[in-house]
Amino acid sequence: MVLEGIVSYDRAETLGTYVGQINMVTASSFNGLNGAVWGYHVAKADSIADGSLKPLFKKKRSDGVEIPVYSVDPLLDAGQRLFGTTEKRRFPILPGAHVKCAVKSITVKGPTSVWCAIALAIAEDRQKDSNLFIEDAGDSIPAESEQARKAYLDRLLENIAISVIRCGDDSKVKYKAIFVGYRTQWIPEGYVGCALTCAPYVVLAKDALPKGGAEQLLDITISEWEKDLNLPALR
Repeated sequence: MVLEGIVSYDRAETLGTYVGQINMVTASSFNGLNGAVWGYHVAKADSIADGSLKPLFKKKRSDGVEIPVYSVDPLLDAGQRLFGTTEKRRFPILPGAHVKCAVKSITVKGPTSVWCAIALAIAEDRQKDSNLFIEDAGDSIPAESEQARKAYLDRLLENIAISVIRCGDDSKVKYKAIFVGYRTQWIPEGYVGCALTCAPYVVLAKDALPKGGAEQLLDITISEWEKDLNLPALR
């Protein structure tokens, strides 16, 4: 079971966005004043930059203000376009590095379903407050049909958004937007599966800077960044 768990965890690091060959050091989940979120603050996701991304739903803060809750998919896509994939790596994290990550995972034996989820809350006042990550992972979704399982996970996203607001209340922080999402997979009988949520805290590779320098990242989209660096397509 230990060896099967190791293989499934490492495989989770290499499927989709490539974050393999690193030593993940679990850190408390805040992106502070000296940091920026790739795809949101710098090299903005196209749908975030042009305002076309529509909220999944809205949640009220304790002061009564309704804040939008969006799909996290554009940010996950931006991360993949930075690091690349196993087959087409772009600027992968230094192999063997000890990397601080907001991370949660679960490893289970089938047959069961396994899932992981993430939320990112954007602070309203970044002069004094940090952005917040929340990660979750679990298995054995208490639902029989695919439709019921999806409904369960959709409710989970609402609960995560509520948790974000409550964490903000505890620190007297107001968030202006939340991004949420999940992934799920069925693990058959005779297999071991892992669901992994990971947001690494990294220093940007020098070769990933656009021709105009680091400051230009504040003004360009992820697509403009790819064009500036003449990067080949991932797909």
